[in-house]
Amino acid sequence: MTKMTFRTHPFLLGFEELERLAERSAKSGAEGYPPFNIEQAGENAYRITLAVAGFTEDDLSISVEDRQLVIRGRQADEDEGRVFLHRGIARRQFQRSFVLAEGVEVAAAHLQDGLLHIDLHRAQPEPRIQKIAIGRA
Repeated sequence: MTKMTFRTHPFLLGFEELERLAERSAKSGAEGYPPFNIEQAGENAYRITLAVAGFTEDDLSISVEDRQLVIRGRQADEDEGRVFLHRGIARRQFQRSFVLAEGVEVAAAHLQDGLLHIDLHRAQPEPRIQKIAIGRA
């Protein structure tokens, strides 16, 4: 039996990008650190919250790269001269990615009480009707 994909389905024309987005999002969701929530904050608004305890604003970077929201965290190594009897708080770098749909943009980001909040909004596209003229061959 042949596997149906977006590229081979006869009624889905021009949706090749969707298949690439699905593959890209599957690769980016493999890691479990840092934990995060995604909530719908309104009809066209979303909020991503990451638990980034111990990170400061200077340790974090947020960018949008080819419709992909990328959050990176890297803490400076300040452990020189310290002796730990137990080290249970991880000081590791991370990269967390989210694929954004067309029209979804980052509205704001803020860090509060060890939680990084990223607010997103979707711009409402204008309804579009296109009339196609039929010509003679």
